[in-house]
Amino acid sequence: MAPPSQLSIKTSAVLRLVKEEASYHKELEQQQSRVEKLKSQSSNDENAEYQIKQELKAIEETKAVFPSLKKRIAEAVDQLDKQLESEKESGESSPVEDINKAKEAIAEARVSIREVA
Repeated sequence: MAPPSQLSIKTSAVLRLVKEEASYHKELEQQQSRVEKLKSQSSNDENAEYQIKQELKAIEETKAVFPSLKKRIAEAVDQLDKQLESEKESGESSPVEDINKAKEAIAEARVSIREVA
């Protein structure tokens, strides 16, 4: 089996980062729902206050990931764009399927970047 092309490697990197970003959004939603649940059930229990504080801390840590992740996605998209351009200029021809996957990955990543912003 032939090794994967640079185009397919860079496409996979973009898709992985987009998937990672979606995972962090899902995690953030789950954490926020846990905080709401704890607040609605809270009594004057010190443990409940501590749990809420810890969950809020976890939410802040998750939110802190988004700026660097957005930057990594943008860099991966730039590299993929450059790879597509260099293949056009050099006359190298990747399979049409790989080129289409790369273009779809770029579109997904740009939507993802807008959602984070």
